[in-house]
Amino acid sequence: MIDVFDTHLHIIDPAHPLIENQGYLPEPFTAADYLAYPLGEFRITAGAVVSGSFQGFDQGYLADALAELGPTFKGVTQIPADTPDEEILRLDGLGVRAVRFNLKRGGSAEVADLDRLARRVNEVAGWHTELYVDAREAGPLKDTLKSLPAVSIDHLGMHEDGLPLLLELVEAGVKVKATGFGRIEMDPARAMRAILDVNPGALMVGTDLPSTRAKRPFEVHDFEIIAEVAGEHAPAVFYDNAAAFYA
Repeated sequence: MIDVFDTHLHIIDPAHPLIENQGYLPEPFTAADYLAYPLGEFRITAGAVVSGSFQGFDQGYLADALAELGPTFKGVTQIPADTPDEEILRLDGLGVRAVRFNLKRGGSAEVADLDRLARRVNEVAGWHTELYVDAREAGPLKDTLKSLPAVSIDHLGMHEDGLPLLLELVEAGVKVKATGFGRIEMDPARAMRAILDVNPGALMVGTDLPSTRAKRPFEVHDFEIIAEVAGEHAPAVFYDNAAAFYA
């Protein structure tokens, strides 16, 4: 068995409010659904529950999901830029370890708040920052991202044409999630090899379950591709890099 730290999963609990985003509302995908998902030789022992655009700033679903999944699972939340320090610390106590900026779909704080909020959550609680962004459109943010204390990019930066910028950010210390192969426009194996050549400590994995709005959902074969590409780096890519990042 290969132990996995799943850095990117969504829990969609109908007991909590959902916000229609661009005409879309997701189907339920509960913590129980997630835990029952078959993964073959891969065994998820830790993970990160990521707030989606359709969840806005709701923290109730995240608190319940983390309580049900257990202490090895952490949270990636969306919060308004004016969230008090006390609320950040409360969420940290629940297991939240990062703030997300969803530049692709919205539902998060605005990009204008990125630098200030990313630095504040890091100073207050040691959180890092995660971005859902098409790397082709991240050029104006390049210097900001390089200067922030801890950052990750979702879904390999989304597009082949964004790979040069993504690799420049990796060289500057940014982490990258190998997730969402059903939503990207690139050869994931080529992108992952390039990232590993720059910094083997930068690459992390995730299921992206339940793969909302993706062209195809996550498949176990996606992990098999990652394992083949990672080779000797597989233990770090599948677990160790993320465990350190979400500590």
